[in-house]
Amino acid sequence: MATVEKMPMLAIGYEKLNDQLRALKAERPQIVDAIEEARAHGDLSENAEYHAAKERQGHVEASIADLEDKLSRAQVIDPTTLSGDKIVFGATVTLLDEDDKPVRYQIVGQAEADAKLGMISYNSPLGRALIGKQVGEDIEVIVPSGEKYYSVDKIEFI
Repeated sequence: MATVEKMPMLAIGYEKLNDQLRALKAERPQIVDAIEEARAHGDLSENAEYHAAKERQGHVEASIADLEDKLSRAQVIDPTTLSGDKIVFGATVTLLDEDDKPVRYQIVGQAEADAKLGMISYNSPLGRALIGKQVGEDIEVIVPSGEKYYSVDKIEFI
């Protein structure tokens, strides 16, 4: 029997996926209408509208299946219920970079990761390097722009 890997995520990530799923399911009737309308135009072998609608239908159905899979495997974690002195999923971490400039990240799931908002995936190079570290520890991480060095300054569960 194959094991199903749980996908840790915050409640906000779960809601984001649910919203995307609802939007795609709402699009289904419109695609069916577009297919019916294109089918009414006659010869399907040279009907670009029909082929475009069928292709869109395929993309939407694949996306729906993917989102349903992710939601079924979701393990929603509330970081406010966590504690400890090590960095774990959901922790908000303040790091000091090489110039002692503070940078702040929250360790989140792949669905909600957005580096611009300070939310990094636990699977990202930096996320993997941070998991299990404690205040005062130094980390070195190789990212696309080169090597980065950080020191863990603060761990919060907010």
